[in-house]
Amino acid sequence: MGRLADTFARLRARDEPGLVAYVTAGDPTLARTSEILVSLSQNGADVIEVGVPFSDPLADGPVIQRASERALAGGATLRRALDMIRETRARIASPIVLFSYANPILRMGEDAFVRTAAAAGVDGVLVLDLPIEEAASFRGQLVERDLDPVFLLSPTTTDVRIRAAAELGRGFLYVISRLGVTGVRDQLAADVEPLVRRIRAQSSLPLALGFGISTPEHVAAVSRWADAAVVGSALVSVIAEHGASSDVAARAGAYVRWLKGQPS
Repeated sequence: MGRLADTFARLRARDEPGLVAYVTAGDPTLARTSEILVSLSQNGADVIEVGVPFSDPLADGPVIQRASERALAGGATLRRALDMIRETRARIASPIVLFSYANPILRMGEDAFVRTAAAAGVDGVLVLDLPIEEAASFRGQLVERDLDPVFLLSPTTTDVRIRAAAELGRGFLYVISRLGVTGVRDQLAADVEPLVRRIRAQSSLPLALGFGISTPEHVAAVSRWADAAVVGSALVSVIAEHGASSDVAARAGAYVRWLKGQPS
């Protein structure tokens, strides 16, 4: 059993809501990202998503776009992000999912990417702009190296595509709770529950629900339907606010503890 499957099995056995924490590699620097990943793991992040900065995003809202711009300006690349993960992996207990767009992977080469990611200790890979219908070959390369392919589902995903994602996916399915781009919202989308119920009817994979989640109340609400809540823009905002401070990693960890409802 891989780290992702083991983590979600543990959460289900304890009836405990999971927390998936997203950060952008290289924001504010790759060295600081390394410290942040360790802090997130030590402070209760059940899964850590590491975003590869990309200049032409589709799903990222303004907060994560600005984080990518800062990271790219500082020289972050897919290869350097993987180097950072490899050098830090022994200090991180949480499973790591790499978020990327297809272009950086194609530029490195699919085979080189899969080998490097596996050697770095990555557990899962989500390629945001890879259509499910074109994912079979790349999925095969990931599975061959014991990397879990993770797929996105949204309110507009058809039942046919949900079944395809369920057949090809491993680890968990990432459920976008609302249409649009990433970003903090005051309230969860009203139609989340029927969306999760529709996916549950077609897959037994754990479900992680994201987009708009930023408070312990949101995380608690998500746990009524899904296996984990994904927090991205709100955490990236904490990092942006304190990026110049030496305690940015501690502040990111404290935010995760607050989301999990744990004492500071």
